[in-house]
Amino acid sequence: MTTLTAQQAIEAARAVAATLAKDAVERDRANAEPHAEVQLLRDAALPAILLPREVGGSGLGWDTALRVVREISAADGSIGQLIGYHYMNQDLMTWLHNSDALALWGARSAEHQWVWGDAVDVYAPAITLVEDSPGFRISGRKNFATGFSVADVSVVAVAESGTGSPLLVIVERTADGVAPGGDWDNLGQRLSASGSITFTDVAITPEQVLGTLDPARATPQGSLIAPVSQAVHSEMYLGIAQGALRTAGEYTRTVSRPFLLSGVESATADPYVLATYGRLVAAVRAVEALADDVGAHVARVNAAGSDLTWDARGELAVHTSALKVVAIETVLEVTSKIFEVTGARATSNAVGLDRFWRNARTHMLHDPVVYKQREVGAHFLTGTYPPFTVYS
Repeated sequence: MTTLTAQQAIEAARAVAATLAKDAVERDRANAEPHAEVQLLRDAALPAILLPREVGGSGLGWDTALRVVREISAADGSIGQLIGYHYMNQDLMTWLHNSDALALWGARSAEHQWVWGDAVDVYAPAITLVEDSPGFRISGRKNFATGFSVADVSVVAVAESGTGSPLLVIVERTADGVAPGGDWDNLGQRLSASGSITFTDVAITPEQVLGTLDPARATPQGSLIAPVSQAVHSEMYLGIAQGALRTAGEYTRTVSRPFLLSGVESATADPYVLATYGRLVAAVRAVEALADDVGAHVARVNAAGSDLTWDARGELAVHTSALKVVAIETVLEVTSKIFEVTGARATSNAVGLDRFWRNARTHMLHDPVVYKQREVGAHFLTGTYPPFTVYS
């Protein structure tokens, strides 16, 4: 087992990102299952950085995990999504205070650098279960199952017997009765392996049961999946904006030509080009500062464990919502405006600048940002916190 320090984890993420960036355009076009990309994450020992040292992990904080998501998203938003979702799904063992699962599944994950996916689509018909002592069997279909087809294990939401509440169970990708649909063919995030998954009489043993996400029975710690997911999403958008700026900047320096009426000899001397880049860089740096602040906040709240209060959890939810609002506004502006400072030839499919906008535009529809604006505004005016849902 390989353990990493925080700095080593960030450096490893940068190395993975550098590899991903080399053929990002070609891989986006191919739209293939990202098995090789996930193996890069395993080889870099990134999947186990959040796991406690007692089970073989690095025992690092969420501030480091969020930086990893940011670094990788700058090269490939899809793989940034996969590693970000992995951290959330894996940490459910801690958030739901399931020490037995952590000892079993956490140890295996650390030993083999397992990657975790999920099938928790709240809009899909519920996965049903039938008793099969000492466990049960599940059947049904999820329309979206991010990472399931390439992950080692995944968290699946099923309808809890008797209550209908979302019960979370762990399912291995190779389990009998599991059939990935291979039908993810969307505008962006094309390598996020987010297609459908069908379960046919899949056996679930007691040790595969994680716990419930029923808001009526949730604890502050057990509800952290929602605000942390917003931080993960925001880091993805920030990384995409950073990657778009870097790629566009290199194109402007090496390929772009000055406009005929500019009166300058190079695109890098055009005052309008300089001013546009200046505004975009400033906006991204502002989001970086807020994201670093949120990352530290997530780490502090997560460290509180079972002592976490609902008010402290609420403060985090508002903070992550605020980050998401500005991260989305910034990534949309950056990924659109870069075409104005690179020139007409930069629209070539061979350049692939459009992938940054497509990735951001696709994923941000996960949940409408206007609801995050409403949460921030409500807290500002009335002091209320967002209620615990799968989105807040």
